Amino acid sequence: MAERTNRYRDEVDAGRILQIRQITQNLPQACSDFLRSIAISTSSLTRLAYAIDLNTFFTFLHDERIDFSQKELRLMNDRDLGKLTRNDIIAYTEYLTYYLKSGDNDSVPNKIIVNHELSIKRKLCTIRSFYDYLFKNQRIASNVTELVPLPKVHEKPIIRLSKEEMVRMLDQAQTGDQLTRQQQKFQKITARRDYAILSLFLGTGIRVSECVGMNISDVDLENNAFLVTRKGGNQVVLYFPPEVAEALADYLEEREKTETVPGHEDALFLSLQRRRITQRAIQNLVKKYASLAAPLKTRISPHKLRSTYATNLYNETGDIYLVADVLGHTSVDTTRKHYADMTDARRRMAAEHVHLPGDPEFNPER
Repeated sequence: MAERTNRYRDEVDAGRILQIRQITQNLPQACSDFLRSIAISTSSLTRLAYAIDLNTFFTFLHDERIDFSQKELRLMNDRDLGKLTRNDIIAYTEYLTYYLKSGDNDSVPNKIIVNHELSIKRKLCTIRSFYDYLFKNQRIASNVTELVPLPKVHEKPIIRLSKEEMVRMLDQAQTGDQLTRQQQKFQKITARRDYAILSLFLGTGIRVSECVGMNISDVDLENNAFLVTRKGGNQVVLYFPPEVAEALADYLEEREKTETVPGHEDALFLSLQRRRITQRAIQNLVKKYASLAAPLKTRISPHKLRSTYATNLYNETGDIYLVADVLGHTSVDTTRKHYADMTDARRRMAAEHVHLPGDPEFNPER
């Protein structure tokens, strides 16, 4: 499979760039300068997240801190940004735990935003990176953001599906016999698609964004392979097991008969509107079937199916470098972080394989 331009990916990138420009036009000029400085080394999704974080931060400064309330955000210069103090950062950290986000217009009510440790840490890291850029480019005298420690993120239990739950989920995607009558009406139309999507997640561990971006021309059933565009834009060929090949072949037989909306002709997975399926639709799809297969695990998402695949692959091979490569992680540390019990399983093996010489007549009081 030769590398080629992915039109869908280009359109997504263009949309994100326009969003970034729309957000930053109301922020200090330094924000646009910062985002342009990292354009080559980061994805459009990363820069959009930075832009949103910067908007949250400067909205807080303008609305909550007296020293920054007298000037419009877009008129703030480097001298204004250099006024930031350690107390401002501490106040912002507390503010992030609970605040109201204004709607786009007066008819839309304010939205309550609650951030936990990981989200707060990410938002603070954005501000650190921004002020580090200003400091290294000699636009401010010091970087006070370094004076405030980042919150400690406590590890959460890793949620994934057992083999029995995987079987039940795939079974429901095929039969839908436990769905509501209303859901069954749609499931009869989407059964092959839903089964192929779930099989792809569980059999290859791809990301939901990668699944959405797949085209018919990316799939090679002859070699059980497909081309996937990773987060950074790199394209790699991955391989799927025979069960996934069968599910895809079954779906493609139906898909190739479907007339799509113009511009979506090559999209692999379609919505009922005959357009490329969205990430939200896939997330809802996974949640729907997971609630039947694993009712006690209420937070099953496409990413949890990715965790399930990673754990199964590691348990079969014991090769964390292989797992990291297939998942598209640039470092095995990322793999260990997200799939912590992989190393736990290895530690258990150590206890099973090392035995101390024993003396059946040993008496500690002797």
